[in-house]
Amino acid sequence: MCPAFLMCRPTYYGIHYRINPWMDLRRQANRLLALRQWHALRDVLEREFGARVCVCRARPGLPDMAFTANAGLVRGRVFVPSRFRYPERAGEEPHFARWFRRRGYAVRPLDCGRGVSAVSGASLPRAANFEGAGDALFAGDTLFAGYYFRTDVHTHAALGAALGVRVVSLQLVNPRFYHLDTCFAPLDGSAALYYPRAFDAYALRVLRENVGDLVAVSDAEAHEFGCNAVVAGRKAVIPQPCRDLARALRRRRYAVYPLPFSEFIKAGGAAKCLTLRLD
Repeated sequence: MCPAFLMCRPTYYGIHYRINPWMDLRRQANRLLALRQWHALRDVLEREFGARVCVCRARPGLPDMAFTANAGLVRGRVFVPSRFRYPERAGEEPHFARWFRRRGYAVRPLDCGRGVSAVSGASLPRAANFEGAGDALFAGDTLFAGYYFRTDVHTHAALGAALGVRVVSLQLVNPRFYHLDTCFAPLDGSAALYYPRAFDAYALRVLRENVGDLVAVSDAEAHEFGCNAVVAGRKAVIPQPCRDLARALRRRRYAVYPLPFSEFIKAGGAAKCLTLRLD
């Protein structure tokens, strides 16, 4: 089965606010270059991965819609939408929910606004935040879920109940790696890329106990968003400067496609952030 991804053209993309340490209003993204980088990623996914790429229409005033990984989490025909921590991104929520609903997905919010999960009935704080596949990544049938900066740990039990999966919680400690997908990338059910300095000691122990082949990414390449990789089968897209990571993946018999993501890194994202896996 060919992989499938949701992307959103960066029509309105830019640095218009600061909600993570990468963003700087004085260091603006080049929109035309960003658009070329986005198209290069889409082209590799379609041509080299044989992927089906669906595109959600961008909306004015929502520059970060291009980072579709944060739209929510997909499992089969169920879509669990995000509830963003920052109001600057909250406006994205209804647009993504509508896109999935119109295509026949069951849209199941974790928090129905009354402090109770709409799925499991489990009690949730009113302000429980969940930022989708930015903080929730499948390795086989296990869901690795990050928390602290953007997602609240209280959502993990509800996620497990909603999707019927085992959830492994990982605390993030480095504000520059504020989503799990900036510092962790499952390769398959038993291997993953990770940046050790992004996790607390307990999370590192949990990773070592649950992932047989952990590939550590260096400081320099982690800051080039090396862990923010798109992986499907034996193919991987990684940021261009990550040569050591490319060698490590090729040793494991992955076909590696290095691409530039300079304009998106200015906002705190790269390849993985620009995609939401649908299959």
